[in-house]
Amino acid sequence: MDYQDILYDVKDGAARITINRPEKYNAFRGQTCEELVHALNKAGWDDAIGVIVLAGAGDKAFCTGGDQSVGDEGSHYDGRGTIGLPMEDLHSILRDVPKPVIARVQGYAIGGGNVLCTICDFTIASESAVFGQVGPKMGSVDPGFGTAYLARVVGEKKAREMWYMCRRYPAKEALAMGLVNAVVPDDELDAEVDRWCAEIMEKSPTALAIAKRSFNMDSESIRGIAGMGMYALKMYYDSDESKEGGIAFAEKRKPDFRKHLK
Repeated sequence: MDYQDILYDVKDGAARITINRPEKYNAFRGQTCEELVHALNKAGWDDAIGVIVLAGAGDKAFCTGGDQSVGDEGSHYDGRGTIGLPMEDLHSILRDVPKPVIARVQGYAIGGGNVLCTICDFTIASESAVFGQVGPKMGSVDPGFGTAYLARVVGEKKAREMWYMCRRYPAKEALAMGLVNAVVPDDELDAEVDRWCAEIMEKSPTALAIAKRSFNMDSESIRGIAGMGMYALKMYYDSDESKEGGIAFAEKRKPDFRKHLK
């Protein structure tokens, strides 16, 4: 695949996959997701690679979720899949590759970007990183790993707070709640990620693969929840209530979702 939206490079046994849309705060469109799935498969089944780093270009954002500006009229996104993005495929491959995946986070990890951090095996953040969800503010939600698995990572109460309230959490607060493994000064982020990669490369790859599958088995039912949830989300996206979120954002006003209740 000729990558347009991502960068792919390998160094010392670590594959770095970088969303390269800094002008869009590394929001992903259909093409981006397809390239991420391809690159994760490429790295995941290469015996020379022992760890994968998922990153975002620039210093403003790791990833801010789906790019709604690219969808046709009447649709949220421009790709394939139940909701116009192959999110089930992307979330699944992050779990299915037999290598640890590290989210390298600087700036915003919001919405779908926060979900990617949740699913990755590790998250290493700079002090300027900010995490959070925006779905209910925008007429959206992640009815799968972004909700059910998030609760396993940070606990039920905190996960519900993140989704119901749509607040933003600085890196150190995300560390305290268990969403992040380590927080370092901005200028030390790459060095810290490299240290984690080097430690992982010293470990037995087969043992790590078995450990990852063992961890995943306990939450594998969430894959089914996500599959069913995406169909509900598609129907919700077709409603005036959901569309109100995008319209209000474009008009730079607060949404009035309740006017669409029947």
